[in-house]
Order: sequence, then structure tokens, then C-alpha cells
Amino acid sequence: MAKDTQANGQGATEKPPTTVQEAGRKGGRRVKEKYGQAFYVEIGKKGGRMIAENRGSEYYAEIGKKGGETVRQRHGSEFFATIGKKGGDEVKRKHGPEYYSIIGKKGGEAPRKTDKRRATTSTTPTA
Repeated sequence: MAKDTQANGQGATEKPPTTVQEAGRKGGRRVKEKYGQAFYVEIGKKGGRMIAENRGSEYYAEIGKKGGETVRQRHGSEFFATIGKKGGDEVKRKHGPEYYSIIGKKGGEAPRKTDKRRATTSTTPTA
């Protein structure tokens, strides 16, 4: 592999090689400049649909569980309570405390959905 050199008046000096990470970052910036952030949103949605189509929705449950376990190992169980409180406080700040009452009523009025996990793990035989 040829080395990049650059003359500086005192002889040739080696230019440090570009890492894969740096090259990816440069390429990502270039694509963002050319197509905009909406491009990433669009291709992300397309990719998500394809994964759901090819692997099924169970795949998302599986990787979510793995991610949650990793977060719990790194930060402890209390971390979830902390971020949940922060999120709840932000929703309250943004929408006001009455927002919880409104969405609670909507949830109570919504038709009940069958819990698929419970239905598939049931050991009761059907007659």
C-alpha cells in the first residue's frame, strides 16, 4: 500500500491514514449536505419496514429486550425510574398536568386489545 507523503521544506512527512470511522463520518456529512436530514428519516423508515417484513415484529421485541438488559447492566435498574421521571416531567412541562387526565380518559375509552404474548403462551387447551 502506498504511503501518502507531503513535502514541508525539510523532507517528506507521512500523513496519518484515515480511519474507517473518519471516512464514514466524512461520507455521512457529505450525504447530509447533499440530500438533507429528511433523507435519513426516509431511508430509516424504509429499512425499518423491510426488517419488519423480513424478520417479523418479534425481532424488534427481541432486540429491545437485549438493549434493555444491557442498559440495566451498565446503569442499574434505578436508571429506568430516573429517565422515566425526566420524561414525565418534560411531558408535564410541555403539555401541562391536565394532559395526563386527558390521555388517561382516552385510554380508558379505547377498546381492549388481546395481549398476543398471553394468548400464545397459554397452556389451557381449547375445546
